[in-house]
Amino acid sequence: MTSTAMVALPASRTKRDSGRLTSDVLEGLFAGNPDDRISLADIRDALEDRAFGFLILVLTLPNGVPVPGPPGLSAVLGLPIMLLAAQMVVGRRTPWLPRWLLQRSVRRGDFARVVAKALPTLRRVEKLVRPRVPVMNSAVADRFTGLALLLFSIILSLPIPFANLLPAYAIILIAIGLIQQDGVAILFGMGVGVVSALWGGFIIGAGWTAITSILHSLF
Repeated sequence: MTSTAMVALPASRTKRDSGRLTSDVLEGLFAGNPDDRISLADIRDALEDRAFGFLILVLTLPNGVPVPGPPGLSAVLGLPIMLLAAQMVVGRRTPWLPRWLLQRSVRRGDFARVVAKALPTLRRVEKLVRPRVPVMNSAVADRFTGLALLLFSIILSLPIPFANLLPAYAIILIAIGLIQQDGVAILFGMGVGVVSALWGGFIIGAGWTAITSILHSLF
């Protein structure tokens, strides 16, 4: 866990190790003693050649499951999602995270509980995705996908009430699309992300209007 290097593969060219499904890899990754702590470096090393898509998926899942998470989990996971998305924007082929961030950890049992909750839905989605719309898996498209992921991850990290699930779903769909080289999943995820941005903007606007109305009534 001392090196921050990863296998150099394009973001949308992830190889499926031994034909294992994403859900199977996730299930194995978080099996074990629930009291052990698992770091981002542990997750990175276990993913091997699944590159950007799988790493982003793992980091987003806790935000996409409507169950209470451990305190500070969004702070641990939000920044690396943004960093990975930014690296896709600039065309980086190798996912990289700084050492201090790789050493951040969460309790394995907390993460395993989230993964277990997400697995049934993930397995249903896996039956639908397949390699499609190859133009969305090109190096140029990866940059635009990274830009969308960066925007949605910023929205995800904002403390907006009732506005975190939609951007999480968008990021998860895009990540699955990257893993399975499914352009339809990527485009659908972007559509969900646009809706999440509009919804977040509506909540912010409504909140600001309510606050200003209260202030005017008081003063």
